[in-house]
Amino acid sequence: MKIKILNFIATLVLAVVFSFFLPWWSAMLAAFITAVVFSLKGAAVFFMPFLAVFVFWAGYSFLLANGNDFILAKKIAVLLPLGGSPFLLILVTGIVGALAAGVAAIFGKQCLALVKK
Repeated sequence: MKIKILNFIATLVLAVVFSFFLPWWSAMLAAFITAVVFSLKGAAVFFMPFLAVFVFWAGYSFLLANGNDFILAKKIAVLLPLGGSPFLLILVTGIVGALAAGVAAIFGKQCLALVKK
């Protein structure tokens, strides 16, 4: 349990730090690195980075949208089939980033297994 929490925190911190210097895919790089460093087993390989990046992307998009009273988020939510709900757009944004990070973590775990053989 302790290594899962450590993986979650490390993924979250690395994703935030990398986002200052790298483009949007920096969260995937953070998930890949933490999957290599902290060897998790089973579904936790996917779900710990998934949750960390979901918290980061959803929280960050909420902060950005809140800064302008959700004006742009409402307009984008109208363009997408989200019924004009900015909060649903924030949820979708978090899920998209989280899925990509989960897949990157699985890839990191598989690369580690390949190198160990």
